[in-house]
Amino acid sequence: MVSIKDIAKKAGVSISTVSYALNGSTKVTEETCARILAIAKEMNYIPNAAARNLKKRETKIIGVFLTNYSGAFYGELLQGMQEFLSQKGYDLIVCSGEQSHRMLPERMIDGAIVLDETFSSEELLSHADRGHKLVVLDREIPHPNINQVLLDNKAGAALAMDYLLETGLKKIYAVTGPAGSYDSNQRLKAARQVADRYPHIEFTEIPGDFNKPSGEKAAEQIVKEASGTVGVFCLNDDMAIGMYNFLSESSYEIGRDIHIIGFDNIEVSRYAKPRLMTIDYSKNKWGALAAEQLLKLIHNEPVEHERIYVSLIKGDSVQKI
Repeated sequence: MVSIKDIAKKAGVSISTVSYALNGSTKVTEETCARILAIAKEMNYIPNAAARNLKKRETKIIGVFLTNYSGAFYGELLQGMQEFLSQKGYDLIVCSGEQSHRMLPERMIDGAIVLDETFSSEELLSHADRGHKLVVLDREIPHPNINQVLLDNKAGAALAMDYLLETGLKKIYAVTGPAGSYDSNQRLKAARQVADRYPHIEFTEIPGDFNKPSGEKAAEQIVKEASGTVGVFCLNDDMAIGMYNFLSESSYEIGRDIHIIGFDNIEVSRYAKPRLMTIDYSKNKWGALAAEQLLKLIHNEPVEHERIYVSLIKGDSVQKI
């Protein structure tokens, strides 16, 4: 690989003169600068980005860390981040897996947005202690270098449960998410609190994994054991759609025998038949706000924790009985 030293030798100038020319410094004449740039082009010189970033202490790159990319949820979230960052002159890279964690301590990125349970809170705190700027979407961590932009999971779960119970149902199922998911745990906690206010109803939890197969498996269990009309709160829409898939091959009719509410209002939920009732919020706004808060942290501007509010989208999958 061609180095600055190679260019300096061919141009007959010092290494520092080449460095000044490549960085557009006024310390060299226009004629010398043009000659050095021509030689660099001729030799196919590629700048060492890592060295340049180390010197400037910035990369103009933001990392977003996700547990995985499965499901229809992430597209709008990432689009909101990318659109905001692009306007501010930053690029976005999407990371997953424990090997990618080194991008923070090695300063390959200027800051990180985290929606990734493979990061322990202790690890994030250690990065923050060393001055790294972080925005978390999936936990609560008090630290001046960490901002929280959290979804109002509890309000959304309460809306879903209250609506199901107001229909007169006596049996309610909750299909949960992964055990390590902050969003799932917050939604489940709120669902339990609402169920406790209705001692006459039977409330059953079924383990899920925020994907369609776990929704299909939950539907199979419900069909085998349920008697009479039941309600189901799926803690995300992917599981609700999986439940639709399974029930389409059964004698159960959604909206008559089984009433289903999801969470996230992903695009496909709008086209489900009957239309899936779900909890809605702007994933685009969530992503954009997380990006905005991170840049404020990076530029040492005042920042406060934010919360993304939710609403109930009524559909045809839940009807009064």
